[in-house]
Amino acid sequence: MTFALTADTPEQSFRIDLTPQSVLDIGSAVFHGVDLSPGSTVPTDGDPRIDKALRGFLFTCGPDHIRHPVPIEGASDGRRYPLHGSLCSNPAQDILIEEDEGEVICEGHVAVSVAQGGSATLARRWRADRRVGHIALDDVISNTGDTSWPRFAMYHINFGTGLFDENTRLTGTMLPGGSQPWRFGDGDTQIFCVPAAETAEHGWAEVTVGPIAALDGRSVHIRFRTDSLPYLQVWRNQSPGSAVLGIEPVSHRFAPRDALIAAGDAPDFNPGESASYGLAFEIR
Repeated sequence: MTFALTADTPEQSFRIDLTPQSVLDIGSAVFHGVDLSPGSTVPTDGDPRIDKALRGFLFTCGPDHIRHPVPIEGASDGRRYPLHGSLCSNPAQDILIEEDEGEVICEGHVAVSVAQGGSATLARRWRADRRVGHIALDDVISNTGDTSWPRFAMYHINFGTGLFDENTRLTGTMLPGGSQPWRFGDGDTQIFCVPAAETAEHGWAEVTVGPIAALDGRSVHIRFRTDSLPYLQVWRNQSPGSAVLGIEPVSHRFAPRDALIAAGDAPDFNPGESASYGLAFEIR
């Protein structure tokens, strides 16, 4: 069964395909007839869970790990955290979709076995306003096991850069100078991570990607809560066969996992505790 957030009026036209087999992340994201997702232009990382998810417009990593695999603390058998954590590829359950002329809402729950032992549940709620095109995500992660573990989160919002031209820029108060070309830095691949909480307004940060000529000069405006996602990571890859830009609200600065834990930046997430995240985007 397919679950989608849709609108079809002269003012607002979108179809956001949600993936029930993988935490209700976003597969294709079509606005005004244009799919923003990168599809097959994303390079492989060698993990089939992530390879499939990366092709969509949004996928979620965590709750126990983000970024690339490292050894699990205290594991004597050499086990490592999976690429981008344990969430990806877990199916959503108890999916409910409600809609009327003004909005469409999709909710679901995801049970997760975390890599170092223990369990978690993700409660996910998507809401799309069909009148203004505002699409919002609210997540609550809960430690449902009997062990503590450090909590991490990252939301990968991936664009196919074949849609971009020399006028497309990244704009946001957290960025150096407030704006920069989408193809920042030298070479085929680049990544950076900057604080976003210090320049947020009312607890939300915003970064804009655009204008995008294929969208008749519109831009994509992405907002995220900085109490639980205080950093913005941005990644691009234009190596042969690749054409992707990732806008990635993230819970932690770009540093090794053990360094984050040692610095106190990743305290234990205890049994029974919950934490919430939020982001939103729209085209205008």
